[in-house]
Amino acid sequence: MPNPTAAMLVIGDEILSGRTRDANMHHLAGALTKHGIDLEEVRVVSDDRAAIIAATRALAAGFDHLFTSGGIGPTHDDITAECIAAAFDTPISIRDDARAILQAHYDESGRELNDARLRMARIPDGATLIENPVSAAPGFTIENVHVMAGVPQVFEAMLASILPHLTGGSPLLSQTMRLMRGEGNVAEPLGKLANDFPDLSIGSYPFVKDGVYGTNIVVRGTSGADIDAAMTRLAHLFADDT
Repeated sequence: MPNPTAAMLVIGDEILSGRTRDANMHHLAGALTKHGIDLEEVRVVSDDRAAIIAATRALAAGFDHLFTSGGIGPTHDDITAECIAAAFDTPISIRDDARAILQAHYDESGRELNDARLRMARIPDGATLIENPVSAAPGFTIENVHVMAGVPQVFEAMLASILPHLTGGSPLLSQTMRLMRGEGNVAEPLGKLANDFPDLSIGSYPFVKDGVYGTNIVVRGTSGADIDAAMTRLAHLFADDT
């Protein structure tokens, strides 16, 4: 059985403007790889209602899971929750269980649960809350879409709370061989190797060190035995470099 598939939707003008460097994609990719869910596409969209809705519908239809980050805070430009609801033609409102979580959090800290903060209790009808042990404001899951915060610490905590409940497949394994040869010198034998191991992903990643071109060969797959066999073949092919 193939692994479940996933996409990620990163939402925020600050990402596209270059003001903020996204760290959530890197974390999500690593976590899903270990869990046996294949992350196959990532899109970044601005804080634009039509763009968020269109991307959500397309990615939710194309993959087993869609993970979103950003835009569920208390300010006027945090429009993700209402856009996700619109993508599923679902009403959204302040929900009692989400309000209670926020109320308890702000009571404990001695701060007011004002109207702006209460926006973070807007949850689409039928959605399941995603726990937020960092700052309390919950994310949510509706159908196959998991809606989470953009702040990396919060995103990572939310992901940790839902990942154990998602069915995974075989974790993706990998091994790397570093060769002091340019890609042009390794392309032909690598092509033949890839044909001999169709269930593996064999990638080449060039680098330059002290003016000399080299290539990192990365072999990925779910079968450790196949990877070992491919790496043994690589060692024989490039015996002078290893």
